[in-house]
Order: sequence, then structure tokens, then C-alpha cells
Amino acid sequence: MTITIYCVGHLKEDYWRDACQEYLKRLKPYAEVKVVEVDDIGYKEGVGEKIETKVKDQEGGKILAKLKPSDYLCALDLGKKEEDSVSFSKHLEAMLSRGGSHLSFVIGGSLGLSDELKKRANEALSLSTMTFPHQLTRVILLEQIYRAFRLLHHEPYHK
Repeated sequence: MTITIYCVGHLKEDYWRDACQEYLKRLKPYAEVKVVEVDDIGYKEGVGEKIETKVKDQEGGKILAKLKPSDYLCALDLGKKEEDSVSFSKHLEAMLSRGGSHLSFVIGGSLGLSDELKKRANEALSLSTMTFPHQLTRVILLEQIYRAFRLLHHEPYHK
């Protein structure tokens, strides 16, 4: 079973990379988890909605180019369905059964996801009603996937 997490932007700080590497290491007994990064597009704050939409479209296009038509894609999107960790573990199991042996998640850049990428997604989830930096979102998602596998295997996990 393979899980791919598509991310706009790169982790620049060591502490984000270290946290992600730790969870990727912990996930090895359960699944092959890969992180695929695409470059974010630079823009100036306050450039306007038209330019921001163009940036999201370009970033989304880079991810869409990497997806296979058969990939089951779950978009992380503010305002969508939220779940607690136990519900997410059951949902992850269901997504894996629907997606076969491969499941993909997508984390947008600082402006979010393009409309085309949202349309391509098979479903969307929100990690919280709060907004997190996309670097932290990656760590949270990896931790929740790890927690979900521990729950699915009836293994202890600290609270």
C-alpha cells in the first residue's frame, strides 16, 4: 500500500524536515509513504484576486501533471469535513479500500488549492477550522496518518 502526499512548496527549516522524517520513519511498517513537492510560485502580498488565482492555477497544474487518472485523491481544504482521530482512522481505511493500493493527499500552498485541483479530488477533508502554515499541515497530516494506522492495528498511542 502506498500513500503519496503532494505538497506545494519545500520545507526550508530543519525542524519541519526532521518532524516529517520522523513520521515517515514511523510509518514504514504500515505503508510506503512518499512526499512529492512542487515549487511554489512567488507573488507579492496584496496583488489581487486575479493574480492569486493565476498562482493557484499554476501550482495546481504542477500537481495535476504528476497525478495518474486512477489516483484516489483527497484534498486538504479549509471548510470541508472535519473528523476526530478515531473517525479519520476509519475513514483512511475506507479511502484505502476505495483507492486500491494507492491513496494520495494534496496540500496547497499559502493561497490554497486551485479550483481545477479541487474538482479533480475524489474528496476533501479539513484538518481544522484553524488555518495552519502549509509546512505544519504536512507534519499534522503525517502524524494523523501514523495515529490512524496505530488505531487500525489496535496498537497503543500516547494521548
